[in-house]
Amino acid sequence: MRRRCGAVAASALALALAGCPYHFSGGGLPNVKTVAILPFDNQTPAPELTKEVNDAVREAFEGRLGLREAGEQHADAVVRGRVTRYEPDTPIAVQPGRGQVSVTQRRVQISVDVEILDQREGKTLWQRQGLTVDGEYDPPKEADGRKIALAKLVNEIVDGAQSQW
Repeated sequence: MRRRCGAVAASALALALAGCPYHFSGGGLPNVKTVAILPFDNQTPAPELTKEVNDAVREAFEGRLGLREAGEQHADAVVRGRVTRYEPDTPIAVQPGRGQVSVTQRRVQISVDVEILDQREGKTLWQRQGLTVDGEYDPPKEADGRKIALAKLVNEIVDGAQSQW
């Protein structure tokens, strides 16, 4: 009988927790519920970076900080930035051969300037000039290195935003 009561109690607890309306979300920003992520200016010869950077930043702000996207006029905060440099093909490891050297590992580097502005208060929450991240890859998989660099970029931005409170 005791085992049965324990099982019933455990089942009841599981059901109660499943129906609980509270949940944990990202770290958020104080007094900021909505954000507008403006397209990053791209000063590099790689036009695809604009979309890739914006998508990565948007996903991080929604998923990790729990903010909803809004239009610029209605958002509590605005994120704006500029991609200032993109180096997709820096050799970092080589292997000597007969009369030639083969590159066995390369690095992607992305540099950005970014600012998060609290529109209601009219003040900058966080900004960083010359934020540079990199991602290593085995040739010819540049896209893999770029994904690693973008993940590091959003980590730096989210960590910077959260450091302000």
